[in-house]
Amino acid sequence: MENSTRTRHYEKPGLFLALTPVVLTLVALGVQLFYFDDFTPHIPLAIGLAITSLVGIKLGFRWKRIEEGIFHVIHVSLPSVSVLICVGMIIGVWIASGTVPTLIYYGLTLLSPAVFLAAAMILCSVVSLSLGTSWGTVGTVGLALMGIGAGFDIPVYWTAGAVVSGAFFGDKVSPLSDTTNLAPAVTGTDVFSHIKNMMPTTVPSMLIALVIYLVAGHTMIDDQTASFERINAITDSLQANFVISPWLLLPALLVILLAVKRMPPIPSLFAGVLAGGATAMIAQGAGLHEVVTYANYGYSIDTGVSAIDSLLNRGGIQSMMWTISLVLIALGFGGALEKTGCLESIIRSLMKKVHSFRGVQTSAVLTSVSTNLVAGDPYLSIALPGRMYAPTYRGLGYSTLNLSRAIEEGGTLVSPLVPWNAGGAFVISALGLGIADGNVENLLYIPLAFACWMSPVIGILYAQLGLFSPKASDEERELWASQNEAIATTDDLGAAAKASVNASPQSSS
Repeated sequence: MENSTRTRHYEKPGLFLALTPVVLTLVALGVQLFYFDDFTPHIPLAIGLAITSLVGIKLGFRWKRIEEGIFHVIHVSLPSVSVLICVGMIIGVWIASGTVPTLIYYGLTLLSPAVFLAAAMILCSVVSLSLGTSWGTVGTVGLALMGIGAGFDIPVYWTAGAVVSGAFFGDKVSPLSDTTNLAPAVTGTDVFSHIKNMMPTTVPSMLIALVIYLVAGHTMIDDQTASFERINAITDSLQANFVISPWLLLPALLVILLAVKRMPPIPSLFAGVLAGGATAMIAQGAGLHEVVTYANYGYSIDTGVSAIDSLLNRGGIQSMMWTISLVLIALGFGGALEKTGCLESIIRSLMKKVHSFRGVQTSAVLTSVSTNLVAGDPYLSIALPGRMYAPTYRGLGYSTLNLSRAIEEGGTLVSPLVPWNAGGAFVISALGLGIADGNVENLLYIPLAFACWMSPVIGILYAQLGLFSPKASDEERELWASQNEAIATTDDLGAAAKASVNASPQSSS
């Protein structure tokens, strides 16, 4: 009874109060980046968390309740943090085992420099589709592709853009992906219908990106004038320091096989760590203690070739701590915003201003994008708008498949484009873009990840033109009717609830 009494005293924040922690946090991030020239967003986000907590206290929340909201979101996202830890170990161990050097070696000897960017996007797409994890793809195959791109003297941000486009495309349409299952789950659709409905935006964005990468490759790199001296120096150095053999690709093939067999991602990735460690000891002559050191602190080598050293001296759990600490703070900030009702208040204010399908679809995409920017959590950017917008689509008579596509594209695909988001922080860390060291130029990978930002843009264009925007099917309407009947039989206010679900664009899910 005491808890219910306290709950009734919680105030809903107005739009101005709800925007206050968001605006002040963005100001703090701007000062950190542009005034201090220091791209470490941890403290600005921590300040934002503190401001949000003060707003919650003003609204009548006790600290214990705010803390519950913070740790609830962190708890939900702990599997992603576990993936970060596993990928950190994989990077260090797979370099030591020769798996990554072998991928780089064969890539430099077999791929044409002019088609490299397009090939990188396609390869990452296939691997990510198989694994169901963009992070696992970026941290393994993506890392090797960064080495190949360096050998071809392609700017790192171009290679990173192609890797991110391919990896997150695969994550978006893989039935093994957590976000691909989350989007239909919160909107009341099934995963395979959701994937099918994303094809009208996915296929054009990938084809456009493919053409751009092909044109860019032929423009930047001429096969006849490419620096073969540089390529030969890298391949010779790899052969001098590692045993190079197709057999060393077995750890990577094992992880892909386990993913195809639908094994959970964390055990699959850890099996890759064990296989890589065994390969390092058998093929490269590493000792057990060395393998453990590589898994924890990363691999270290001095070959005398700077391109090789800068690429291979990385990995390990400790290399992920910068990213993990950023992810935890960002998740805490997002959890506080959700618990205090700030995000809900902002979304409801947006919903009041849109009454047509075109406006609602555009608003849903932009809400997911904004949640990614503010809360730093791809899961929250899918779950929160998905829950809140679903009744609006029902009231307008449109299938919630439109909504699941909107939040998948604004959530999954935009996540790696926000440096302080969980996805963006991981990409920067795993690919060695060095943003924390002041190499802000590497942020150019964001506009160059064409498939990621073009897909939601195409989705908004379809909404404005009325294309690929399905109305609710008879099956969906029957499902909604059965849900309303269940409400009516279990609640004396069932009739009002039914009217709210069917007709009111402002009702809550």
